[in-house]
Amino acid sequence: MLTPVQDRPASFDQPADERDLVERARVDEEAFAELYRRYLDRIYTFAWRRTGSVEAAQDVCSATFEAAFRSLDTFRWGEGGFAPWLFKIAANQTVGHHRREARPRSERGQRALARLHQPTTVDEHRVDDTANDQLRAALDRLSPRYQRAITLRHLADLDPTEAADAMGISRPILAVVLSRAMKALRRELERLTEQDGDQP
Repeated sequence: MLTPVQDRPASFDQPADERDLVERARVDEEAFAELYRRYLDRIYTFAWRRTGSVEAAQDVCSATFEAAFRSLDTFRWGEGGFAPWLFKIAANQTVGHHRREARPRSERGQRALARLHQPTTVDEHRVDDTANDQLRAALDRLSPRYQRAITLRHLADLDPTEAADAMGISRPILAVVLSRAMKALRRELERLTEQDGDQP
């Protein structure tokens, strides 16, 4: 069973040896294990926020690192480094997981999603569960591209350059995609709210 790593190296954000480590990991399983230890906590947290389930987050983590290991020979060093590539895989695995099965909801995941809806006004300690269920349902109804843009930028805590690199697009295009994605999310939220209002 996967559990988040509690102790990250102090140089986690930009380790000087990461490029060398990635190159060694292409042929050395121990080097890949070190990449796994460095990124497990962030990938797990991202998957947990998006799925709202410990079990689903563990499944996404496993699938992400398995896919990364299998396709590491295709990785090419970009501006953002290894993290955007890995988060792109995680975002794809999360979308795929959602398509395959329904997921329980966690309070933490719902709060993270609520911040997307009203990033400057939501009080994390007073989030309405029904509203969060609607927000998660609305996000799930978006196209995979819009889901990836929102989750990579807001739930994975990637900066704009990293999120753009993870999606394989430029920062200006990411800004456009993200703007459209957020508008689509608001429309879906309005539809869901109207549907709930129509029910007796």
